[in-house]
Amino acid sequence: MNRVDSFPLGAATTLAELARDPHPRLALLRAHEPVSWLPELDGWLVTRRDLALSVMRDAETFTVDDPRFSTAQVVGPSMLSLDGDQHTRHREPFTSAFRPRTVRDGFASFIERETDRLITTLRPTGTGELRRAFAGPLAVAVVTEALGLVGTTPVTVLDWYDSIVRSVSAITAGHEAEPAGAAAYARLRAAVEATVADRGGSSLLVSAAGRLTLPEVASNAAVLMFGGIETTEAMITNALLHLLRHPGQLALVRADFGLLDGAIEESLRLEPGAAVVDRYATRDTVLGPATIRRGDLVTVSLTGANRDPAVFPDPDRFDIRRENARLQLAFAHGPHYCIAAHLARLETRIALQHLLERLPALRLDPDRPATPYGLVFRKPDTLHVLWDSPA
Repeated sequence: MNRVDSFPLGAATTLAELARDPHPRLALLRAHEPVSWLPELDGWLVTRRDLALSVMRDAETFTVDDPRFSTAQVVGPSMLSLDGDQHTRHREPFTSAFRPRTVRDGFASFIERETDRLITTLRPTGTGELRRAFAGPLAVAVVTEALGLVGTTPVTVLDWYDSIVRSVSAITAGHEAEPAGAAAYARLRAAVEATVADRGGSSLLVSAAGRLTLPEVASNAAVLMFGGIETTEAMITNALLHLLRHPGQLALVRADFGLLDGAIEESLRLEPGAAVVDRYATRDTVLGPATIRRGDLVTVSLTGANRDPAVFPDPDRFDIRRENARLQLAFAHGPHYCIAAHLARLETRIALQHLLERLPALRLDPDRPATPYGLVFRKPDTLHVLWDSPA
């Protein structure tokens, strides 16, 4: 039997369905075809948590280092697109800046100030769209602060980010990269070079330049910028949506902000901002029910793995007191575990607490519903909310 006949559920799965409402289809695949061939993906989709871990832990068999990897086509080799010794060489210069205590000491005050500045602007109106007016600007401001690029502002960084993302997305969809992406990356690289030459700028980039070439520093700066904006914006927006959709859970958090950490982990489990990660098989191998050939695309569904009932009972329920929520895989696993996970968690926690404290009776706008959407990155397009404005 060929792959299509052997995996009928995968053959019937569409990318449009996975972008719109993936959870019923992922549950079906996880139960019956936990590693399934999807013709529309032209690759394998892994939905069971134990098998997802096997793929992400084994970089020798399932690598990111492949010419098809779209991000590398735009920004060049980086910690995101390399494995083995080269991956370690690219990643290590940045790791110390993102350790928990360093993150807390270095960023907490800035995040609080920026959060309060954004909320102060919004507060008098009593209504707002919090993805683009709050979560996105906060994520951009924190990335700009973290990178410390000479001669840039959050507006500049966001413009570069948008152009680079469009190019990466075009390549992923099988189209030519947009010229604006290359132009934006050239400006980012020039800013990195100026920052390193200045020596008074970001210690993160300057210290990395002592161990990497300038092009390598620039490519990793682009990866940090991408991850810090895209996934953190989604993390804040999705967590807020989950809380506002569940008044009972929200009441628990309002009564005890110590429960916010659990709420964030549970939101990450239910709707990770990055829904999938791609790997490429370096050799013929067997994974669960599938015989995978060298060169095959193997896509891990973090969304599917995070709702595996073998690990998370009643997996579709939002439960901020779920004891094992931190077993979620939203930050991936193995050598490519998200380097800035601690910063993203800190940013989201501060953002949510300040929103709930400063916007009285914060609630969803019933006339403008919000639903996460996206094949690779999932979040609502907009998150319209209401609150009681000050008298």
